Order: sequence, then C-alpha cells, then structure tokens
Amino acid sequence: MAVQARDSDVETLHKMGYAQELRRRMSTFNNFAVSFTIISILSGCLTVYYFGMLNGGPVVITLGWPFVGIMVTIVGLAMAEVCSSYPTAGGLYYWAAKLGGNNSAGWSWFTGWFNLLGQVAITAGIDFGLSFFADFLLNLLFNYPVAPWAIILIYAVVLFVHGLLNTFGVGLVAFLNNVSVWWHLFGVAIIVVVIALVPKGHNSFSYVFTNFENLTGFNFPTASAYVFLTGLLMSQYTFTGYDASAHMTEETNNAAVAGPRGIVWSIVVSLFAGWVLLIAVTSVIQQSNYATEASTLAAPALIWLDSMGKSWTIFLLLIVVGAQFYCGMSSVTANSRMIYAFSRDGAVPGSQFWHRINPRTRTPTNSIWFAAVGAFILGLPYLWSPVAYAAVTSIAVIGLYIAYGIPIFLRLLAGEKFQRGPWHLRQYSYIVGWIAVVWIVFIAILFVLPQVSPGNTLVTFNYAILAVAVVLVYSGGYWFLSAKNWFKGPKVQGSAEELAKIEAELAAAG
Repeated sequence: MAVQARDSDVETLHKMGYAQELRRRMSTFNNFAVSFTIISILSGCLTVYYFGMLNGGPVVITLGWPFVGIMVTIVGLAMAEVCSSYPTAGGLYYWAAKLGGNNSAGWSWFTGWFNLLGQVAITAGIDFGLSFFADFLLNLLFNYPVAPWAIILIYAVVLFVHGLLNTFGVGLVAFLNNVSVWWHLFGVAIIVVVIALVPKGHNSFSYVFTNFENLTGFNFPTASAYVFLTGLLMSQYTFTGYDASAHMTEETNNAAVAGPRGIVWSIVVSLFAGWVLLIAVTSVIQQSNYATEASTLAAPALIWLDSMGKSWTIFLLLIVVGAQFYCGMSSVTANSRMIYAFSRDGAVPGSQFWHRINPRTRTPTNSIWFAAVGAFILGLPYLWSPVAYAAVTSIAVIGLYIAYGIPIFLRLLAGEKFQRGPWHLRQYSYIVGWIAVVWIVFIAILFVLPQVSPGNTLVTFNYAILAVAVVLVYSGGYWFLSAKNWFKGPKVQGSAEELAKIEAELAAAG
C-alpha cells in the first residue's frame, strides 16, 4: 500500500514535469510537524509579546489572538485546497503559474519573489527572536552582555548551526521536527502549570481580557483603534510559515492530502495552544513594572523574573529557547526548498548554483546557505535600530501573505476551471477564498504603517516598507527589462525517460 502511494506521488510529480530529486520519506505527521514547528507558539507568541504589550496591551494579546487565528484559519483553508491540486516544492509560485491564465509567468514571478522575501524574513524573525531569549538566559547564567552586538553574535552562531544541521544532519532534522511537536505541546503545558502554581498573585480576569495600554506615543483622536490594529502584528506574525507544508510535499507520502492537512492542522492546533499560553503569561504581568517589561525584547522572560524569581525563569527559558531552536531549524529547511524550486525554474540569479543537489544527502545544500546568509543580512539593522525586529516581523508577514494571497485570488478568478484535488472545500471555496483575500489586503497595508511615534527617524522608522519596495522594484524591474522575455514559469525538466534518468543518476550517486 505504501509503495503504491509513493508511486502515485511520483507519478503526480512527473505529470507536473519534475523528477523525484528530493527523498520522499515524510508522513502526514512529519509534514504537519514542520509547519507547526515554524508557526511555533513558543517562538512567535513570546518573541513579539513585547510588541503586543506596547501596542494595545493585554486586550490585543488575549482577544486579538483568537480573532487573527480565525482569519488565518480561513487563509489556510483556501491555500490547502490549491495545495491539494499542485503538491510540489515550488508551492505558491507554481500554483500562481497554473492558475494565472495568459499572464501565468508574470503571476508566478511576483508570487515567487514575495514568497522568497517572506521566507528569508521569517527565518530571520525566528532566529533573531531566539537570540533575544538566549541572550537573556546567558546573562542570568553567566552575566553575558545585553547589547546589540552580543545579540547579533548569538544570531550569527544560531544561523550557522542551523545551516550545518540542514546540510549534514538530514535524518537528525527529520527526527527533531517530530520531537519539536511534543516539545511545544508539553512545553506550553509545563509553562502554564508553573505560572498557575508558582507566582503568589495573578491579575484579574478583567485585566487579562480588557485592559488597554498605549506606549507607542500616538495620541490622535482615533489612536486607540489604530494602536490596537497595529498590535495585531504579534498574532499575525506568529501565524506564518505554514506554507512549509506545501514546500515539503515532494518529500511527503500521499502529498495531495497530507500537505493540505499539514497546513490546516498546524494553524488550528497553534490557535488553541497559543491562546492558553498567552492568557497564562498575561496573568502574571507585574502592573507596577509594566513599562519596563514592555520595553524588553524578551518581555516574557522579565515578566517571569519579576513574578517567580531567577531559578524558575531559567527553567522556563530553557524550554522556550529549545522550542525556538527547533523552529529556526525547520524554517531554514522550508526556506531552502522554496529557493531550490524557484531556482530549478531559473528565476533566481545564479540559479544553476542554488538549484544544485547534494547527491549524498539529496538536499539543496547551496540553497540552505542562501537562506541562512539572507536572514543574517536582514537582521543587521538592529545594530542601530531598536525597532528593527518589529520591521523584520512585518516584512515576514507582508512578503508571505502577499505570496499566499495571489494564488488564492487566481483560484477564485479561475472559477470552475480549477481542477480540485482530493482535499477541497466543496461549495465553501468562494466564500472562504474572498474572505482570505480581503484579510490579506488589509494586513499588507496595515503593517507597513508607522508602529511608534515619531516614526520618521532612523531609530524608529518601520523599514518594512523599504524591504517590500526593494523586492517589488527589483522583481518588477527585472521582469519588465529582462525576465518577461525568458521566464515562462515552472519548467518541465524533461520527458518521462529524462525524468527517470535524473532519478537513476541521483540514486546511483547516493
């Protein structure tokens, strides 16, 4: 049965024009594990928790989370339906090519570039967030410096280790992805129990769910509503990266069903587990020390230190940093597969180099280091800008969600011409799809707006709009000046015989 399913997956891939270059050994659970690990409630929720404290406070943290989670579930459902029809590592940009009609190459090109930007930014956001928490932990243990250069040093080491793991420890990465699911779920449970039992006092129900805070400097008449909306970045950033399930489909058995399930279930499980975690952390905010806790990039760590002391804080930080490490490792994995697939179709300068497969490990080694180095570059502005991390998270959200939205929109335009896969939304496709598109347009505009006041200085400027503009100008200029003449969308690697030859050569080399 398993052999038949694997043969069917390879046959589907051949119909899309690709050889089975990557090793197909992931189960439905493995596929889910990658996306769940990248969403990582112990990474996303906690690393941008400080931003929620500044931009809205407890109400945006505890009520904004389920609202955003429901909207993201709708986006995920719309994506999952398209993923079922086209289970390939190219994911979003391949979907856009197949649904784009007469302009398929252009849609594919721009989707791919925004996806690439978002993937690199999400890797940066995850490992940068890890660096803040690791710095706090090392400071408690060894009095390690709390300074931008010290955090950047940790960041560089973490990215290097994640690059090495993905290059040489392929089997270990797969194993750790599975461990990560249980680490996250048990980790959340342990943190919640400790918070419930150890602190002497907890905030009231009213405080946790209704208290509003505005530490942004905005004070115009409708500032409260604006600050609440910008504060949704905390939740929206966490719910990113689940397109990893699509990028891993060429390595997943029964991909046309497993990929969609991985997308949807990673969001739903994260929604419920993350909400419990956020309520618990918010319940022990020290109101007398709120401004100091909110200004610390590892805010939950300082909240725990204030409410439970050093020993418990170190214990909980070990759980959190471990989860964040798994998350960053998986992000590099998914990111490299997207770069590999986009390069396979000639869209990235130096494509032949980035598309190269290591015959021993059957992984795209060069693309792995593209992902790691690109993420490092995105984090460097933190050396002079304390709001750089919020900008990185905005870039991740905008880049990824534009890439998510384009194929959903094209699927809606395709109407009944869209050939549904085995996993689909039946009569709900259109209502789910249009809600998803409207939400994506809204957040793409929202998160390039100023996040603190004044927002026009070098220190406080939200440079997300610059990063998005650079990609738009570069990819747009490249397209109109050159790429439109030669980029025709995803390439067919060859005939059935040629695909078989590619696979035989890789099998022999391995």
